[in-house]
Amino acid sequence: MRKITNAELGRPTVEEFLQMEKIPVVVVLDNVRSAQNIGSFFRTGDAFAIERLCLCGISATPPSREIHKSSLGAEFSVAWSYFATTAECLQSLKSEGYTLVAIEQVEGAAMLDDFEPAPGTKYALVFGNEVEGVAQSAVDMCDSAIEIPQRGTKHSLNVSVSGGVVLWKFFEKLHG
Repeated sequence: MRKITNAELGRPTVEEFLQMEKIPVVVVLDNVRSAQNIGSFFRTGDAFAIERLCLCGISATPPSREIHKSSLGAEFSVAWSYFATTAECLQSLKSEGYTLVAIEQVEGAAMLDDFEPAPGTKYALVFGNEVEGVAQSAVDMCDSAIEIPQRGTKHSLNVSVSGGVVLWKFFEKLHG
């Protein structure tokens, strides 16, 4: 086996990426405190071609050395916006026709492996703070929730790891 070079991967340029079709998914970060986690979401959002990233509350925004360090420049390819509150963001996305989905352990949550995105539906996936998770006030605004199945002794994954798991599943099912 020989490792494939970056040039051989045939990835689009930033300009091409900005013009290409995206999966109908927006990621909402509800008061995510770590700029490195935010950078990881930019990088994962680029990998799976999400529409945009919404940064809310205390979440850091570009330009940021810490975001850039983990995003490897994906803050230039993934569209993003900032909202002072998550409620403001979710109200805006709801008015744009997005189905709001909390990625959280809540009563009635669908397990990720059982979830089937509905064709033609635009999704806003809400990920929460590293300690508190998605705020209850944001959960209350969501149409549904998804939980990542886990078997270990811990009750959660790092928020950016959760983002990778969930976005891969959406990409797989929507991009097919």
